[in-house]
Amino acid sequence: MSLDLAMAENLPARRYGDRMKRFFATVPVLAVLLAFASAAAAQDVRRVAHVGMLCASSCAPGSIQNALSDELRKLGWLEGTTIFIERKEGGGRFDRLPALAADLVRSKPDLIVAFGPQGARAIKDATDEIPIVVLLVADPVGMGLASSFARPGGNLTGVASMTAGGINGKTLSILREILPQAKRVANFINPANEMHRLLLPSDTLPSAAMLGLQLDVIEVRKAEEIPGAIATAKAKGAEALYISGDTIFSLPQNRLPELAAQAGLPSIYSVGPREIVQAGALISYGPDSVAVARRGGYYVDRILKGAKPADLPIERPTKYLLVINLKTAKSLGIEVPPSLIASADEVIE
Repeated sequence: MSLDLAMAENLPARRYGDRMKRFFATVPVLAVLLAFASAAAAQDVRRVAHVGMLCASSCAPGSIQNALSDELRKLGWLEGTTIFIERKEGGGRFDRLPALAADLVRSKPDLIVAFGPQGARAIKDATDEIPIVVLLVADPVGMGLASSFARPGGNLTGVASMTAGGINGKTLSILREILPQAKRVANFINPANEMHRLLLPSDTLPSAAMLGLQLDVIEVRKAEEIPGAIATAKAKGAEALYISGDTIFSLPQNRLPELAAQAGLPSIYSVGPREIVQAGALISYGPDSVAVARRGGYYVDRILKGAKPADLPIERPTKYLLVINLKTAKSLGIEVPPSLIASADEVIE
């Protein structure tokens, strides 16, 4: 056999061997690529964060809920895509909140957002492990939910709704300015709201006394009691209603202002949303609730990315809003001082 014929006969075998070598050399590369693809797919699954939300009344869209959702979107958390939000609503029934909080904890979310002092208390009592972000709680430290504003020290942080020194004194001074001759004011509080119980002796009553106002404290435990509370205030000779911030007084937004107007009583809200003045209240003064909710998105983002609540200081609001309804003032025969109008953040005419 010639050399050329021998080489021709061996050529297919050599080509087969070469192909097999190339195949086995490729296997490790394929394995690595498949591993990367599997890891990437797993990472995509993990990016869908599970967030619980507890609302004392309603989690329905509104200025506060929309602000939080909008901020989360800006930070890359798209509901239904990168974040799943499980909402629980008390519907104004605060006795339901502990059971709703327990349901959220059993579902083991990555964190829980709680609105208002009642929601914050229910969630904190339900878990010491799952991170909690509280919003619209005047003083979470005073409630014993955190060790301090600078170092919360546990599983709870967020944005408070009251600066050091309280808010009631400032709101009552605005009431005094708009009603300089008033002597008697009815203060509606919800005894189920821990912040009302805390602030009444330390801030509200001393501030009223300094301004020469006799304050009749009227307890309202549920929305159905509001008409009777207004009648009681009227019978006691109240010249205005001072409403401490709480969902039973602000939802639906037009209920209490309309009832107060029918009784000829101006309603002044502490920590009330601006929408309640649009609905007929005379004045609201309090922190910018929309800004507070928007800032809550920052805390959710930080915790979902690995930060611990204990290391995130609880912030306090830096901006307060004064909203005045001149239409309501006119209907009640009240003349609002020009200086107060000039200092208002919003005037409704």
